Amino acid sequence: MADTGDTAWVLASSALVLMMTLPGLALFYGGLVRSKNILSVLMQCFVSAGLIGVLWVVLGYSLAFGSGNAFIGDASQFFLRGMTVESLVANFATPPRQIPEYVYVMFQGMFAIITPALILGAIADRMRFSVWVAFIGLWFLIVYCPMAHMVWATNGWIFKSGAIDFAGGFVVHMTSG
Repeated sequence: MADTGDTAWVLASSALVLMMTLPGLALFYGGLVRSKNILSVLMQCFVSAGLIGVLWVVLGYSLAFGSGNAFIGDASQFFLRGMTVESLVANFATPPRQIPEYVYVMFQGMFAIITPALILGAIADRMRFSVWVAFIGLWFLIVYCPMAHMVWATNGWIFKSGAIDFAGGFVVHMTSG
């Protein structure tokens, strides 16, 4: 049985992270660039959120939380295969309580979405839009997903080493530079 309080908290947290990205970071970075590039930065932020959101559901969640090995997951949950409305995941509360897995997918997806938006601040005004889209797609699959698996998956290398990263310091901030 899913814990309703934990589920509500994770849903609220997911909404807050999404608000931080869109419009938060989009407007913040828009204010840092020349006026002729504001729409470009806003579009890069919104399109990267959409692209990473789709990639997360298609393959990212499976690479980050699939059984795989200590460094990367597998494609066992490709397109969220095997997940049902009744699927639950345990959280790290004491005693452990559970939340719906779809809620967990969304929560972790928000971290996946905000990370390339943080990278956008470093390259604003410096990269063509098409190159940005190709870069974040490849970066997400090559850098973010393996790091998320190593840190957050129970069979991940860094997780097994005893590191606990609830706020995304390892995954989000280290991979976004």
